[in-house]
Amino acid sequence: MTTEDIEQAAGILAASRSMGGRFNMFPDQCRPADLAQGYAVQDALHARLGGSIAGYKIGCTTPVMQKYLGIDHPCAGGILASSIHTSPASLKYRDFRRVGVECEIAVRLGSDLPAGPFTRDSVAEAVAECMAAIELVDDRYVDYTKLDAASLIADDFFGAGCVLGEPRGDWQALDLAACAAFMTVNGKAAGRGTGALVLGHPLEALAWLANSLAERDKMLKAGDIVMTGSMVETRWLEPGDWVDVTVEGLGVAAVTVT
Repeated sequence: MTTEDIEQAAGILAASRSMGGRFNMFPDQCRPADLAQGYAVQDALHARLGGSIAGYKIGCTTPVMQKYLGIDHPCAGGILASSIHTSPASLKYRDFRRVGVECEIAVRLGSDLPAGPFTRDSVAEAVAECMAAIELVDDRYVDYTKLDAASLIADDFFGAGCVLGEPRGDWQALDLAACAAFMTVNGKAAGRGTGALVLGHPLEALAWLANSLAERDKMLKAGDIVMTGSMVETRWLEPGDWVDVTVEGLGVAAVTVT
């Protein structure tokens, strides 16, 4: 893709978001042909959106989500600072096209990660806090099943923010892989899993992200929030729905959609 192609693609996505429409697909001349081009469009989209990027979401880190989306590898998107909410949160349904929720373990970095390659152990040293979290996703598409991974990556891979539970600074006392997680919608069970589903350990996902960013001359920084991936299948909500996510040892995150 040329610089002009990348900017055209980013402009299409930015216009779709600002006008509340549903994205169909890119014209052939500006459709990202691979993941690298998808991330290039994503960077250009962030520049157009204007808000600061306060972290990242990682999608397709678990078997349930890889099967759900038909994508067999992790994918990353940015999180705008304005889209991070503290639990319990109340959000407006009309602010989304079709809002969904996912059950995750989130981390907040306490220091930069400037040099790799990264491993689970090396990224652990930079993690200041872990917390139960709800990722907010938005189906902004005419038919997402017809979009490839590169096109979804360009639009932050469904990302629409997150709701963060109470942070735990002594998370090292926990075995994050063994932590069980549960999601309920309107008080009814909507999925369960463990941290081990996230690439074997949630910090493996964090290491993957750090290495992926390094390949693009970017890095994770102190204060960044990282959503490590959903342990249960996405649940799409209706107005009035309320959601609780519980991660053993980390607590609860809750959101209501009004």
